[in-house]
Amino acid sequence: MSAPLDIPNRDARRLWLAVNGLSGPATGPVDVPGMIEALGLLQIDTIRNVTRAHNHILWSRNRRYREGMLWPHLAKRALFEHFTHDASLLPVSLLPLWQVQFRRLGEKAGRGAWYQSGLAQHEVAAIRARIEAEGALSTQAFETKAESREMWARPPHKKVLDQLWYAGDLATCHRVNFVKFYDLGTRVFPAHDPLPEPEALTRLHDDALNRLTMATQGEVQRFYAVASAEEARVWAEGAATVPLRIQSADGSWRAALAHPEIETRLATAPEVPPRLRILNPFDPAIRDRNRLERLFGFDYRNEMFVPAAQRRWGYYVYPLLDGDTFVGRMEIKGNRAKGEIEVTGFWPEPGSRWGSGRIARLDAELARFAALGEADTVTWTAARPDARR
Repeated sequence: MSAPLDIPNRDARRLWLAVNGLSGPATGPVDVPGMIEALGLLQIDTIRNVTRAHNHILWSRNRRYREGMLWPHLAKRALFEHFTHDASLLPVSLLPLWQVQFRRLGEKAGRGAWYQSGLAQHEVAAIRARIEAEGALSTQAFETKAESREMWARPPHKKVLDQLWYAGDLATCHRVNFVKFYDLGTRVFPAHDPLPEPEALTRLHDDALNRLTMATQGEVQRFYAVASAEEARVWAEGAATVPLRIQSADGSWRAALAHPEIETRLATAPEVPPRLRILNPFDPAIRDRNRLERLFGFDYRNEMFVPAAQRRWGYYVYPLLDGDTFVGRMEIKGNRAKGEIEVTGFWPEPGSRWGSGRIARLDAELARFAALGEADTVTWTAARPDARR
C-alpha cells in the first residue's frame, strides 16, 4: 500500500468548499438540476424563516436563483423526491440505484409502530385505488382524523400515504405551496432499469465518495444513508480509493479515503475569495457537524427543536462564512408582510476581526438575502458588529 497523501488543513478547506460549490462566483445561468446533480442531493424542509432551506441552499450557489425555480424540475421529472438522511430531492440519474432504498425504507415503515394506521387492508387499498383512478392527490383529499392533537400526530391516511411513498409504490408528483401530491411511482419515475442490490450499493458508495472527494468510511455511508456500517466497510476494502491523512483545524491528523482523482481536484480547486456568505443550517457543506468542526474549528448545532431556555444561540441561526473561515453566526427572522428581515442575534467567533471591509460584506449579503425572501429592508435589534467595536 502506498503512503497516505497528506492534505494540510487550509488545502482541505479549499477543496471542501469547491466540492460544495461555495468557492465560485455564485452567478451565471441558473441550472437547478445541474446544481443538485453536483451536490448529489438537496434537503427540503418545511420551515420558512426568511426562505425555506432548499431555496437558500440553491441561492448560496447562484445568487440569481429565486423561489419558484425549483419545483417545475420535479414536475418535469428532472428530479425525484425521496428520503436520505432526511426528505431530499435527488437527480434522476440515481434512480437505477435507488430500488434498494425503496425496499429497505418501505419494509422499515411497514414494521414501524409510527406507521401503523389502524386501517384495514381494504381501506389501505382504497386509498391507493383512489390515486390510481383519479391521479395525483394530496393528503387534503382524504378525511381520516388523527387520534390526538399532539404536534407530531398524523391522521391514518397520511401514515398510509407515507408508508407507500417510502416503498416507492407512491411518489411525489409535484408540490403546490409546498403541499405534496402523491401519484403512482410507475407514473412518476422515468423509465429505468434497477440494478441488483449488491451493485447498487457499490455504485452508491462510489457516487458518495465522488461527491465528497475525501471522506472517512462512515461519512461515505452516511451521505445517502442507505447502507449499513458493515456494508460500507466491505465496500471500502475493495474500492479503488487513495489513502489520505487530513489535517484538522486543531493541527491533528485523521485518516480518510479519497476519490482516485484527488490530486487533480486538489490542484484545480480555486482559492476561496473573501466573500461573506450566510449559510443555511441545512446546507450540505455543514450538514455533518463533526466534519465541520474538524475542518473549520466551528462548533455549530441546530437548536430549532431545543427548548428556548436551553439554547446557546437561538431558534434559526445562520453560520457566517467569510472566505474559508467561519467568522460568526446570526439569528434572522423574516417578515414578508412588512417586507423586512430582522437580525435578532449576532455572535462573532472568538478571535474573528470585524473591520469595515467584513462589515460591508455582511451588509451586502444581508441585502441580497432579504431580496431572496421578498424583503427590501434589513433591521437590527441585535448589536451590530460596528457598534461592538
